[in-house]
Amino acid sequence: MAYLVGVLVLVVGVLVSIALHEVGHMVPAKKFGVRVSQYMVGFGPTLWSRTRGETEYGIKAIPLGGYVRLVGMYPPGDPRRAAKTGRIAELIQSARDASTEEIYPGEEDRAFYNLSAPKKLVVMLGGPFVNLAIAVVLFTCVVVGFGTMGPTTTLATVSQCVLAADAPADATCSAGDTLAPAAAAGLLPGDTIVEFDGKSVGSWDELASLIATTGGEPATVVVERGGQRVETTVTPVVADRPVTDDAGQVVYDTAGKIVTEPMGFLGIGPTQDLVRQSATVVPGMIGEQLQQTAKVIVTLPQRLVDVAQAAFGSEERDATSVVGVVGIGRFAGEIASAHVDGYDLSMRVANLVMIVAGLNIALFAFNLIPLLPLDGGHVVGALYEGGRRQVARWRGRPRPLPADTARMMPLAYGVFVLLAGMGALLIYADIVKPIQIM
Repeated sequence: MAYLVGVLVLVVGVLVSIALHEVGHMVPAKKFGVRVSQYMVGFGPTLWSRTRGETEYGIKAIPLGGYVRLVGMYPPGDPRRAAKTGRIAELIQSARDASTEEIYPGEEDRAFYNLSAPKKLVVMLGGPFVNLAIAVVLFTCVVVGFGTMGPTTTLATVSQCVLAADAPADATCSAGDTLAPAAAAGLLPGDTIVEFDGKSVGSWDELASLIATTGGEPATVVVERGGQRVETTVTPVVADRPVTDDAGQVVYDTAGKIVTEPMGFLGIGPTQDLVRQSATVVPGMIGEQLQQTAKVIVTLPQRLVDVAQAAFGSEERDATSVVGVVGIGRFAGEIASAHVDGYDLSMRVANLVMIVAGLNIALFAFNLIPLLPLDGGHVVGALYEGGRRQVARWRGRPRPLPADTARMMPLAYGVFVLLAGMGALLIYADIVKPIQIM
């Protein structure tokens, strides 16, 4: 049951994100006077629709996208040019004719192609930027309301001795090793440190900083144990410990060795839990997500080749492989139904919200790819048109006709076929060679 709830939460989140994306296109289009004949969530057969004013609002059977039909998307073309023949020319002309047929007599000025270039940009960028805004809101809700996984002041481990900084993870203590200060002071796994050297401790970073700067001087430590406060005295030892960066990762030198420096050391390790943070960390998280998404888009062709080789061959599928709708649904189900010690309801909710937020980042970035039928393709058309008009204005020439974006329809159909093929490949791969995350 929990698995289905997770999938349902994801489906609803995606549908709402798609619906709001299309609102981002529709609202400015109507504001600028463009007639919007349809607002649809999904593709295929219509399950439900109602007409309000001059717009039909509806839901279609296949929840893999949505659209708003803006009247007059494509201009009629340059009448001064001779008509071309051939299948491609017929395809382009049919797109122009279909666009022209939607315009009511006397409402030619309400056609999308008559908008200025800046207004076209606002309309076409409205959808992707709504997805970016959704991601910002969801990330903020998670980091402020739930928190992100990070170290806490509750101890997970207490070392029995002081090991070298480069000791392997499975190293054990020997009779000649120095007793670790935490063990000598009687600290135990499960203790929550609330004070160190007379200072209240609210986070692991604060505690680590206090330990590092105390050096070899004795310090009082107050812990919560079994609902009671216990005070003890601990004397950190000064030892060479690994240097970490701002992200908490160990720093290595050019030779591949761990960088160390002398600092206070107790011999304790933190538990990992949701730690609430300030909203000021959200821009950095958004930037990191955008950077990772951009890398995926740039390397998408090779990634799809790898997926195909895994799906149709004997190769293992990479854990960082791109996934489709089936894979994402599987992730949501596994997150909602996983049975792992310490993995409570708040973590499940936070992770599901983070998935929806990440999908909105992907929708934002993917829609900005400068190819029709994606929003980025229309953005390129508007920029080209605006550039031509600006050059004509500088040269004192007549205002150029709207950019004939219908000429890009063959490319748009090609991109659509590629996207459909990509979706089918990922669905197949997610079924025969799924990626497990829990």
